[in-house]
Amino acid sequence: MPALSVRERIGIGAGAAVAVVIAGYLFLVEPLVMRSRSAEATVPAREAALERRRLLVSQRPRLTEELVAVNARLEKESARLLRGPTPPLAASELQRVIKDLLPAGSVEIRSERVLPPSDLQGLQEVGIELTLVGSIRDTVAALARLEGADRLLALRDVKIRVVAPGQPRELLTTLTVAGYLLPGATAPGSTATKVDAKTSGASGDD
Repeated sequence: MPALSVRERIGIGAGAAVAVVIAGYLFLVEPLVMRSRSAEATVPAREAALERRRLLVSQRPRLTEELVAVNARLEKESARLLRGPTPPLAASELQRVIKDLLPAGSVEIRSERVLPPSDLQGLQEVGIELTLVGSIRDTVAALARLEGADRLLALRDVKIRVVAPGQPRELLTTLTVAGYLLPGATAPGSTATKVDAKTSGASGDD
């Protein structure tokens, strides 16, 4: 094999150097450039996400206060519901509430009929259909007492008419008074009653 001349050796060396440079660019420089560009493209999104997190952190005290206020309001409103815990017991409780709001001597309760319970957005509605007889003044006062009750009550299907043509001051009023029950709610004192019963039973055994 003839010896390579100096020029040929230089050409081969230069070609090898060029090949090394190209390979280095393809396998080292270009991936680094692409990675850098990709990182630059994600910087705005990361900055936006970081800013959102900062806003959430800064709003945490206010959100905590609002959550406490909402929980307090829910607890307060829950106290206005019928305690039940079943619709028949809730209906009995509603009847007692109505009688307390409409004492004897105000209006006469001619009739009352318990309506079947119905589901309403997570609550059970227990209704009682009433027929009241009383003067205009007493009837207005009775409706006002029902509407302003501490319990959460709704008045529906209110119909008012005179008892007789010759008695325009006596009104006959039919309406439905609805109360609300939280399904699965436990009646107050039920746990204590069970505990007392168990304690009494244990004492009797002794």
